[in-house]
Amino acid sequence: MKSALFAASALALAVIAGCSSDDKPTTAETAVPAESAAQQAGETEQTTAQPATGPQAGGVAKGIDPARFDIYAPVELNADLSSLSDNQRQMIGKLIDASKIMDQLFWLQSYGPAQELLSGIDDSAARKFADINYGPWDRLNDNKPFIEGYGDKPLGAEFYPEDMTKQEFEAWEQPGKDGLYSLVRRDAEGKLKLVPYHEAYKAELEKASTLLSEASELAEDQDFAAYLKLRADALLDDQFRDSDMAWMDMKDNRIDVVIGPIENYEDQLFAYRTAYESYVLLKDMAWSEKLSKFAAFLPELQRGLPVDDKYKAETPGTDSDLNAYDVLYYAGHSNAGSKTIAINLPNDEEVQLEKGTRRLQLKNAMRAKFDQILLPISGVLIAEDQRKHITFDAFFGNTMFHEVAHGLGIKKTVTDGANVRQSLKETSSALEEGKADILGLYMITKLHEKGEIEEGELMDNYVTFLAGIFRSVRFGAASAHGKANMMRFNFFKQEGAFTRDEATGQYSVDFEKMQAAMTKLSNLILTIQGDGDYKKSKDLLDNMGVVGSELQADLDRLAEASIPVDVTFIQGKEVLGLQ
Repeated sequence: MKSALFAASALALAVIAGCSSDDKPTTAETAVPAESAAQQAGETEQTTAQPATGPQAGGVAKGIDPARFDIYAPVELNADLSSLSDNQRQMIGKLIDASKIMDQLFWLQSYGPAQELLSGIDDSAARKFADINYGPWDRLNDNKPFIEGYGDKPLGAEFYPEDMTKQEFEAWEQPGKDGLYSLVRRDAEGKLKLVPYHEAYKAELEKASTLLSEASELAEDQDFAAYLKLRADALLDDQFRDSDMAWMDMKDNRIDVVIGPIENYEDQLFAYRTAYESYVLLKDMAWSEKLSKFAAFLPELQRGLPVDDKYKAETPGTDSDLNAYDVLYYAGHSNAGSKTIAINLPNDEEVQLEKGTRRLQLKNAMRAKFDQILLPISGVLIAEDQRKHITFDAFFGNTMFHEVAHGLGIKKTVTDGANVRQSLKETSSALEEGKADILGLYMITKLHEKGEIEEGELMDNYVTFLAGIFRSVRFGAASAHGKANMMRFNFFKQEGAFTRDEATGQYSVDFEKMQAAMTKLSNLILTIQGDGDYKKSKDLLDNMGVVGSELQADLDRLAEASIPVDVTFIQGKEVLGLQ
């Protein structure tokens, strides 16, 4: 494997399979066993990947079932652009081109130049699977290698030297070593050093910045134009707060883009470094209007959280908003692993405290997963008399309030005022996803009780929530979302929130016990976060974030029924009818 720090010439050679033809597929989920032994044991070494060498290099690894490469339901990622002006259509094209550069950079962060891997894989299905996974490791099967000659994926991906241990990093007296926008490398003497992203990827970031600047000239909404200019500048100096603030201030733009180094899930060593990604989006005006009223309830919902007052003393920003979008293009981190169906950003705690967050519901992607995956799963694993409660409105609501719930709780610990994310280290992402899952359901329950949610029954949300666990638990132990789902499933099972019929292998929600379990788990997670208790967080995820034998057998039934694990999107300018 190569370092993620390459010269411009090497970057120019990094061909991303599918990008040139605008048909890059997306992500997968699969049923997996428990977290890897190395992670459970708290291994301190940075696991290294062995390069593919010898006569077997590039071949499919032994023991890999070829059917593994066919677990995706292809869906065209499209939207109605007929009402857009010529300038808006041209702007979307430039945003997609900038997104392709984010795709290249994510390849470098997760593996190295794509072509170095893809050109050596003879099997076309395995090659496409490697393209989906941005490397030779199956992201939703605990990052196990599926190409011959590769070992375990480095926990720190390409953010850190492969020979660096946790102890070496923690003993390194270097200001900013836990920064979001730098690579850790070795100097000529073998000592650790920091390399800012804007220096490591200078040539490609300059191209992306130019494209965003050109897009800003085509923007018809002035606030969006201003954001694009700020984001273009931020790519060149890694100073993203001003553009995050500007993104929060936008209200009327129909076209949107989320672009840059954003999420820290790829860094499984420390959860410090962020990965490049992009979404190009088109707002659904009718659905967005329906959602807009819920943001006003955030302060009230925060005050009502089932936890001691000190853990909810922070006041969430009231400028948060909820909107629905159709996705026009995914790239980079957002296109790897489980396909994102909702966004809650920015991650910057200071921006959140001042302005809140924006919650973007990705309606066309969500509908694809509901139709292709959730409904078929329900037909196998949900009791027949409760299947009437599986509805798209409930699925949409559960997903939406998951994102809303990220803004609730606490961002700074009550013990020393440190950021919760840094205090909980590599467990922070999974616990935060667990919080959002459970608090989202808690908020739906409270808003139903207040009469603010009028569509459907509350039972719809509960049964759809359970079915959603079966869908999402297939993400695997390598995913923060997957760990969160496993933890919640096992906690609910422990509390009797659902029952399983031994004869049919189908599940039923116990409404009262699920409410009690929801409240109990909400309290537990919020307390761990507020205390910044790394040990309790790790213990909870290690003990509860696993797939038991009974659940694994039920997940295997889904595979036997040929239910897709995820969708793969056919996407790009040609699909959208753009030049």
